[in-house]
Amino acid sequence: MSMFRLMGLIAIIPVTVLLTISFFVLLALRKIEPHGLKVFGYVITALLWCCALLVFSLGVYKLSTGRCPMQEMMQCKMHGMMEAQPSKMMQMQK
Repeated sequence: MSMFRLMGLIAIIPVTVLLTISFFVLLALRKIEPHGLKVFGYVITALLWCCALLVFSLGVYKLSTGRCPMQEMMQCKMHGMMEAQPSKMMQMQK
C-alpha cells in the first residue's frame, strides 16, 4: 500500500470529532425543556452524522482506490489554467 493511499486513514480524526460533538449535542438535549429547541438539536445531530458519514466514506474510497476526487478536480483546474495562460500571453503581446 502506498503512502498516499494511507492518507485515507486521516479521515478518522474529523469523523471522531464530528461524532463527539453530536454526542454532546444529544447530551445537552436531555436537559432542554422547549420542544422547538429539541427539534433543532436533533436536526443538528442528524447533519453532523451525515457529515461524518460523508467524510468516512471519502476516507474509505481514498484508502481503497488511492484516488482523491477533490485532488483530481484541482489538477484538472490547474491543467486548464496552464493551457489558458499561453493564449492570454499571446493576446497581451499583440
